Amino acid sequence: MDAGVTPPEGAPPPTARLRADRVTLAYDRRTIAQDLSVDIPTDSFTVIVGPNACGKSTLLRALARVMAPASGSILLDGKSISSYPAKEVARRLGLLPQTSLAPEGIVVADLVARGRHPHQGMFRHWTAADERAVAEALAATNTAELSGRLVEELSGGQRQRVWVAMVLAQQTPLLLLDEPTTFLDIAHQYDLLELLRRLHRAGGRTMVAVLHDLNQAARYADHLVVMSEGRIVTTGAPGDVLTAELVEEVFGLPCTVIPDPHTGTPLVVPRPPESA
Repeated sequence: MDAGVTPPEGAPPPTARLRADRVTLAYDRRTIAQDLSVDIPTDSFTVIVGPNACGKSTLLRALARVMAPASGSILLDGKSISSYPAKEVARRLGLLPQTSLAPEGIVVADLVARGRHPHQGMFRHWTAADERAVAEALAATNTAELSGRLVEELSGGQRQRVWVAMVLAQQTPLLLLDEPTTFLDIAHQYDLLELLRRLHRAGGRTMVAVLHDLNQAARYADHLVVMSEGRIVTTGAPGDVLTAELVEEVFGLPCTVIPDPHTGTPLVVPRPPESA
């Protein structure tokens, strides 16, 4: 099935500032995904899920213009993303990659200030607007008290918040995050996801994240993109698409899907193996 890629007859066209249009994605002539089309609904918190090596992060990298499709187009605000100057793309979307390395000896405030780079020109100096953007990003991520600390001295959860602050300082309407909870303990994973949801709801940003945990995806996303073997299996609201049949088909995991007792969102409960 390919729900969400081709809307049912009579349905209104999807609203999307960012979309992939029949793209083929490849590394060193090895095709990862072929003829891939997907819309990212504007103002959504979209989460891309799927088994390992199915092309989730590759799709996100293409949406962020980190890699160019072998064929097809990534469209940003109705135009090919490749037609924009790099700084213009960075003013429209921010990316938090899987692995972020800070320069040695840099303090938090200076790292977050780097998010203002897309707004700087050859003759444009630091302004009051830049100062406000950094202060607001630090406040939103609860990292203002860390502003004078060395990034290398922070815990994993603190560092992730600082990186999110740097991307927020770009003040982009689109924010893409590639496995943002990787390497965080369970408490910090939920802490970060709560932060992202608050930022999404309060700031009106379109969020796109790659996550591995289906229950976290179902709890925090309002739109899922389910991938398998380089294709879009289905898209839609978690309550509509996350079924036991889909989880077993895509992930090979026999399970029961029940309402989460706290949120009512789908909760995937693996079935124990049958007794010998």
